[in-house]
Amino acid sequence: MKVMTIAERHKHILDELGKSGFVSVSDLAKSLQVTVVTIRKDLKILEDKGLLFRSHGSATSVSPYVSDRSVQVKKLEQVEEKNRIAQRALEFLEPKDAIIIGSGTTVGTFAQAIPKNLPLTVLTSAMNVALALIDTSEVELVQLGGVVRKSSSSAVGHFAEEMLKSFACSKLFLSVDGISLDHGLTTSNMMEAHLNAQMIRSVQKTIVLADSRKFGRKGFGKIGELEDIDVIITDTGIPTIYKERLEEKGIEVVVV
Repeated sequence: MKVMTIAERHKHILDELGKSGFVSVSDLAKSLQVTVVTIRKDLKILEDKGLLFRSHGSATSVSPYVSDRSVQVKKLEQVEEKNRIAQRALEFLEPKDAIIIGSGTTVGTFAQAIPKNLPLTVLTSAMNVALALIDTSEVELVQLGGVVRKSSSSAVGHFAEEMLKSFACSKLFLSVDGISLDHGLTTSNMMEAHLNAQMIRSVQKTIVLADSRKFGRKGFGKIGELEDIDVIITDTGIPTIYKERLEEKGIEVVVV
């Protein structure tokens, strides 16, 4: 491979960024046969021009920081990916499981897909999840109480967290707003983050349902570390560096 000029490197970086919305420093250094120091300098120049956003060991085409948006808006996004993720998540259910389902559109899709003849106990903070399961005769449904966040249609706060402490469940099916190598699992609201962290402490296995756009993103409220995940189910757009790092940590990565 011939040595590229700075302009050629920058074009290559932006071309790669345009394909998936994400590039890693190590992958770029390897493909361009330059040092990681050189790539970091290139990314700094491109960020200063407003062409990308840098993060720890990577860069994205959009701001990594997520804003609080309504579930009514988010449910219209990545619909096909969410359906595939939800269908695969069903394979982790067993008859008579006692599970927690968090809030969000991906776990909402999962709840809608749960077979009506599967006996389960389901604890949830999310009103859309409860409504999806309300007519399922084999499901014993427990709705957490508290202050309802309208954007997520979910109960949060002290009452929800205290109520959660009374239960011990086998699995948590969790959606998040961001998955970052340096910030772990995050969501856009601090109260929601606190409740989700309590959910993780209440179960034996945490299963994260997240489409690939969540990688490299960061929300205001930190839920926990990547090590808190046992399984993550995502789509084929997951950046290679994330799949590798997650598997290095012993996390089962299921790609659908």
